[in-house]
Amino acid sequence: MSDDAPDLKTAYALSTPQDSKRLYAEWAGDYDQSFAAREDYQLHIHTARAFVAAGGQGPVLDVGAGTGLCGAVLADLGVGPIDATDISGEMLDQAMRKDVYRDAITADLNLGIPVPRESYSGIVSSGTFTTGHVGPNAIDALLRVARHGAQFALSINAKHYASAGFEAKLDHLARKRIQDLTLKETRIYGDMAVGEHLDDLALIALFEKT
Repeated sequence: MSDDAPDLKTAYALSTPQDSKRLYAEWAGDYDQSFAAREDYQLHIHTARAFVAAGGQGPVLDVGAGTGLCGAVLADLGVGPIDATDISGEMLDQAMRKDVYRDAITADLNLGIPVPRESYSGIVSSGTFTTGHVGPNAIDALLRVARHGAQFALSINAKHYASAGFEAKLDHLARKRIQDLTLKETRIYGDMAVGEHLDDLALIALFEKT
């Protein structure tokens, strides 16, 4: 990998949707190999399993689907149908090659998702709610497209859960729009990971839309 090739450090330094589009357009072709395999990325597995263990079912929207890592695990676990949404059309092109998605929707979560209200019985997101990516207010857009009683499983970088406003947002939503909120702590990377993020943690927020 060259010094200026996309990597985890670059991803964590993102600050605008335009930055995200540029990075992931460049990274899409070898993301699974240069990041997921190289860093022993495991969060998508933990998130998909937590969703299923909580009783989640389809139709599911995989939010920030990227190249389809989480969707592939969901499909292996018997969940479907699954739609993918991501800000990067190039990443979604790679995801659709995995042949696990019904549809791909290019969208900036901060601007909403162009599907009808209450389209999904499940909402899953792995690796999207973190620094430099998507903030807590985007959860409103997910609630809009979720049916009443829909199961959510959203991974949130633990380091930024309180400081970036996710804790306050979910506490607020728990008063009137969501129920049964629980947080499952998990490692983001496996034992084969290298580098400074080896011990990074995520909280998987599990809840239902009221």
